[in-house]
Parts: sequence; C-alpha cells; structure tokens
Amino acid sequence: MILTLIEWLIKILIIVVPLLIGVAFLTLAERKTLAAMQLRKGPNVVGVYGLLQPIADGVKLFSKETILPTHSNLAIFIIAPILGLILALVAWAVIPYDDGAVFCDINIGIMYLFAVSSVSVYAILMAGWASNSKYAFFGAIRAAAQMVSYEVCIGLIILTVVLCAGGLNLGTIVTAQEDCWFIIPLFPAGLMFFVSALAETNRAPFDHAEGESELVSGFNTEYSGFTFALFFLAEYAHIILMSLLTALLFFGGWLPILPFTDFIPGSINLAIKTTFFTFCFVWVRASFPRMRYDSLMQLLWKSYLPLSMALVLWVASIIFIYG
Repeated sequence: MILTLIEWLIKILIIVVPLLIGVAFLTLAERKTLAAMQLRKGPNVVGVYGLLQPIADGVKLFSKETILPTHSNLAIFIIAPILGLILALVAWAVIPYDDGAVFCDINIGIMYLFAVSSVSVYAILMAGWASNSKYAFFGAIRAAAQMVSYEVCIGLIILTVVLCAGGLNLGTIVTAQEDCWFIIPLFPAGLMFFVSALAETNRAPFDHAEGESELVSGFNTEYSGFTFALFFLAEYAHIILMSLLTALLFFGGWLPILPFTDFIPGSINLAIKTTFFTFCFVWVRASFPRMRYDSLMQLLWKSYLPLSMALVLWVASIIFIYG
C-alpha cells in the first residue's frame, strides 16, 4: 500500500514539477518574445541574458505580504486561487505524452477535460465575488460569460474530432491521425479551436477579464503575493494545456512532424508542436489589440457557434454515408 502511494506520488511529481518549471520559463519566453517584436531588450539583468528572471519573480511574489481585504469573504477569497491552481494541474492527469505514456489512461479523457474546465469557472467567480470589489466582480462576470460561451464552441469542435477518431480517448484520437492529421480535413475546426482557446484562457485579444484600462486587473484586482502567484501559475498552465490539446487533436500529437523524422522520440515531437502553439499565443498578444466585449460575444454566437454546429452535422453526414 505504501509503495503504491509512493509510486503515485512520484508519477504526480514527474508531471507537476516540469509543468511548473515550464510555466516559470514561459513567462520569460513571453517577455523576451514581446520585447523582440516591439524592438526592446526585455529582461536581461538577472542572470546571463536574464535567464534567472523567473526565479527572481517567484521569490518576489511568494515573499510579498498577502493582503486580505477587510470586507472580503476571507474563506472563499483564499480558497479561490488554490482551487484554480488545483484544477489547472489535475487536468493533466489524462494527457498522453507518448504512446502509452499517460498518468491515467481513461476512455473518456475528453469528457474529463470538459468537466475540469467547466469547474474552473467557479474559481474565477469565487475570486470576483469574495473580493467585494466592483472591478473584481465585473471581471469575474466577464470571464465567466466568456469562458462558458466558448466552451460550447470548443465542445462542438472537439465533437467533430471525436466523430472522425471514433473514441473519446486522447490516445485513440492521436493514433487515428497516423495516415492524415485532422487539421487537413478539419482546417476550419482547427482554426476555430485555436481562437476559442485564446478566449477560453482569457488571452489577448480576448483579455476582457483582466482589462487593465477598464477593470484595473479584473477578477484578481484584490490579490497580492502568494494568492496572486497561484492565479498566475494557473493561467499559464492553462495556456500550455490548450497548446498541447491543439497538437493532440489536430496535429498528430506525438506522431512524426515529417516522414523522415521517425527517429525523434514522440514526446519530443509533441513538445515541439506544443512550443509552437504556445509561441502563437504570444504572437497574437503582440499583434492584435483587444476586441470590444460585444464583438467578442457576437463572434461566438453569430459566427463560431452556427459554423461549428454545421461542421458537426457535415462530418456526421459524411461518416454516416461513406462510413
């Protein structure tokens, strides 16, 4: 029994520790990339070429005083960031890194991810409501409406992938792309999925939940120090997760990038694809201004939702006719 618990703990650490390290250095990569695109130097003081900047940021955040607002609901105020980070980490339990390399290989992996992402909305709502601040509350309402709306679209898009793969297991979806990546027959779905992922993670140009020009910092306005760091880690963990899902669902996951690259380990192929889509998150942030909130919702309800529903019907019809 004890050995089993130790084995499970080691497996959890093998997933969580590299993820947290990746999140830390993703912040540095983002700042360096934005600096290069805006003709600036970026972080270059702490360590060689600023490589130790994430460590300095982490020490600063975790050592700062955590201020608890007087009129806030303290229990919910503290639980919200903890819940947000926990949900960001438990979603990785069903993610396969290579053929057979997965922490928990369940046949309904996609449904598990849906369940976790749906509950993630509550962490943001709890933070905005418990802060007892109008800016935090408005940011939480925006984030909840935006995330719930685009989850509908993401669900329909993934349904087209599930129809093509014939299963809800992420490993099954990847192996179904051995002959042809799904991005080729489902290019519109792949494009809509990536844009919806930007909205789902509250990233530019859909960062209305943290609109500094209107809401100070959105739902995390009243957070500081340790509690703010937890929300920060959760946000970037979600970015990596959505980039990884894009690679798994549409770009063959761990399958070779080119026919003559079979010698490259599958986990390296998946890491390369995930890094590319994470870079695209930063690229979009540097390139596009923030949309108006009404334009954001119209993009979903008047464009993406009917298109994704039509795509599901089209794919289902093709599979039913030609089987």
